[in-house]
Order: sequence, then structure tokens, then C-alpha cells
Amino acid sequence: MRVWVSGLGLSSALGLWSASALADGPPLRFAVADSWSMPLMQVGPDGPEAGILFDIMESLARQIGQTAQYRVYPRLRVQAATERGDVDVRCYAAQSWLPDMSGDFTWSLPLLTQRNVLVGSAYDTATFELSAILGDHIGTVLGYAYPVLDPLFATRDLIREDARLQEQVLQKLSAHRYRYAVDTQWSLDWYNRDQKADEKLRAVWVIDEQPVGCIARNDPSVPAQRIMRTLLRMKMSGEIERIVERYQVHSGNPADPY
Repeated sequence: MRVWVSGLGLSSALGLWSASALADGPPLRFAVADSWSMPLMQVGPDGPEAGILFDIMESLARQIGQTAQYRVYPRLRVQAATERGDVDVRCYAAQSWLPDMSGDFTWSLPLLTQRNVLVGSAYDTATFELSAILGDHIGTVLGYAYPVLDPLFATRDLIREDARLQEQVLQKLSAHRYRYAVDTQWSLDWYNRDQKADEKLRAVWVIDEQPVGCIARNDPSVPAQRIMRTLLRMKMSGEIERIVERYQVHSGNPADPY
């Protein structure tokens, strides 16, 4: 059993939350960013439905023996909700993304690798050179940090054009709103599944690769060490890799070819 609670409409779900808590014990509350798209996670009208992170969180909660409760927040509010203790577990996080994070948390080992790529259209076959695009608008996701490109965004050598969802960034690129966009290799692979062969977007530059894992709140009500041991077991047994393969995208391993 799982419960979805919107970070913007928490009070309206208190009754459902209480009923679930009584039936299944204390829920394990996961943070979900509303900017996530497949294959990471699909968030429908009734909450998260599918995706790599959804499957990892469902399996983790089941193995811990608690109900998975999903709290969906705008990307810019996820960190504040985590630090307030409104969620117990936050997955798909990197320490380099959270240098100023306060509070007491335990980090898991890296579970996945996010590969950020610069994406061009199918029709732009010119050899990519960074110097040739200075001054251009670049498709990005609202609230996302891009450590390699952020200095160029700060000086306006590149200009961000934000979209709310990862998939929207690629949709705008296909509609020629800009020449290039930043997204993950996973998002690109997923998007291209539905494109004709001559319309598939292409990665022109691997910007960086970030190991990502989960953090758990250190609190007596949260079994942080059991969560960490379970995630380690899921990683070492190959379960997480099998979940990724279920969605037929690159594993994220840095050795993977394009």
C-alpha cells in the first residue's frame, strides 16, 4: 500500500495519511520533485505511478516493512522540506548539489550515475564547439544546478531558458525554441523512443557525470541505518541495475558507450 501527499495540499490528505498510518504503521515519507519525468518517475493525478526512482522507493519501503508515502514538491522546495523534517528519505541527490544542507542526515553509497549531456536537434549535424554557441539560449530545468555550465550562465555567456519538467526541455528543443538543451542521457533515451529515426535528438557533448544516492533523516522515528543497509543490499545484489534495465535506458555507468 502506498500514499501520495502533495507538498502543496498537505492538509487535504491528512485523513488519508492517518488511515494509512493506523493500518500499516508509520509511513516512510519520500521526497518527490515535480520536475521529474520518465524514466525517473511519472507523477499522475493520483501520485507517482512508475519509473526508476518509483520502483527503487517501493522496493526499499517494502523491504523495510513500512508504507511508502510520497510527498511531491516543486524542485526549489525539496531541500527546505527535507531540512524541516517533512520527509524521511530523499533519493536522487548528490552531495555536490547540497553543499549548504543543514540538519543531521545519513548518506547512502552512490546508487546511480546521472550523466548530463548537451542535446542538439537531429538536423544540426555541425561539429559541436562550445565557443560557437556562446551567447545562445540553452534549454534547462527550473531550479536545477549545472556545475560545469553555471559559471557561463552567471556571466550570460550562455542564457538559461527554463522549463518546469525535464521532458518539456526536449519538447521545446524539438520545436526549435533553442538550438541546444541540457538534459540527462536517460531522459534523452526515453524521449527518443517515440521519435522517428530522422527526428531523434542527439547528445553532442557529455557535460559531466554525477553519482547520486539517497539520504535519510537521523531521527529516532526513522530507521536510517536499516535504510542504508537495505540500499546497499539492493545495489550489491544487482536489483537497482535490473530496475534500470526494466526501462530500457543506459545504465548510467560511465563506461557505457553512446
